[in-house]
Amino acid sequence: MSHLAEWNIPDSDICNAARQLVFEVSPRFIANHSVRSYLFARELAAADGLTDYDDELVFLGCLLHDLGVTDYGWGDQRFEVEGADAAARFLRRHGMPDDRVEVVWQSIALHTSVGLAHRFGTEQAVTHAGISVDVTGVGHERLLSGFADRVHAAWPRYDLGFAIAELIAAGTQANPSKAPPFSFPAHLHEVVNGESMTFLDVVQVAPWGDQPVPSRAR
Repeated sequence: MSHLAEWNIPDSDICNAARQLVFEVSPRFIANHSVRSYLFARELAAADGLTDYDDELVFLGCLLHDLGVTDYGWGDQRFEVEGADAAARFLRRHGMPDDRVEVVWQSIALHTSVGLAHRFGTEQAVTHAGISVDVTGVGHERLLSGFADRVHAAWPRYDLGFAIAELIAAGTQANPSKAPPFSFPAHLHEVVNGESMTFLDVVQVAPWGDQPVPSRAR
């Protein structure tokens, strides 16, 4: 892609291999989201004065974080974990040491878990911030004026938020084990497919005989 140099996209052998994989196995709305997530992550880190992080690990975490919604990363676990496992296998095949693979695995496995990634390390936190802002917009006000517009012009959204919700929900409908109760995939399973298991449903079918208690007076 001619504009990779313009955006200063990491071009080590492993980064180029990861980018090629993602664009081969993912729908374009996922592939573009993965690149945007990195660009936003890097920009947010700069806005926060963060410089002491491993840019290659952040790039790999962002680029590979949605492998779990592709056939390449398909399995019976929730898509975040399947994606983390698929990324780890890919990185190990390319000779990445286990300590670096672990950081990428954590970044991907935690990418929908608000309040956790920053407890694991800077790379995990930076990756989470970039992915989150591209989906929910949280933190967009910290981006330089016009930056998001330029990113979107280069890497169009294709209605990412709705498109990825439909894709995840299709996976959970085909295999409900991918939507464990109370998880993000379970939430999308409910809002898109109209099926869910609440916490109280789980308690009611447990073998301990817990019974509803009177509601407390407000």
